[in-house]
Amino acid sequence: MVLLTRTALREGRGAGLRMAWGITCGLMVHSTIAVTGVAAAFHRFPVMRQVLQWVAALYLLWLATGLLRAALGRPPLPSADGETVRNISMQSPFRRGFLCNLLNPKVALFLAAVCAPFLAGAHSPAQPLALWAIVVGLGIGLWSLWVILLQWKPMRDFNDRSARWIDGFFGAALAALALSLMFA
Repeated sequence: MVLLTRTALREGRGAGLRMAWGITCGLMVHSTIAVTGVAAAFHRFPVMRQVLQWVAALYLLWLATGLLRAALGRPPLPSADGETVRNISMQSPFRRGFLCNLLNPKVALFLAAVCAPFLAGAHSPAQPLALWAIVVGLGIGLWSLWVILLQWKPMRDFNDRSARWIDGFFGAALAALALSLMFA
């Protein structure tokens, strides 16, 4: 939500909606894992979950660094090929949203826990597909609605006046999230 909110405010409705679709595609993967029972692998192989957690934490730290540097008015860090990355949005909003959701092991665990009672025992073969469609449909619907609501003029004006503070807040929030993943 932090990344989606920041993107929609700073980069506009189009970028926000592309990020919402990226997040939804990550949610599609997690929902598929949950409804097919693959989430049990996280319980059986905790190392797999820990590796995913560390990769996610490092990705969030990278995003947080870009936001905090922008908040402080510092030039961005150079990319791997030596060229300066102009800002965090050099990476497409869709890809940022997809990776942020996909690399979050807590989404898979949460969905597995929520879906398990609906899939226990005898059930229709269509039930997992219906559950998947509900989760994904609500995800894209609610995230898109949030992006559209963020385009409200008073919200946009507030963002224009407070961009550095907002970047600092979101950068600190992403860094805190990354640290909580690392030390959970």
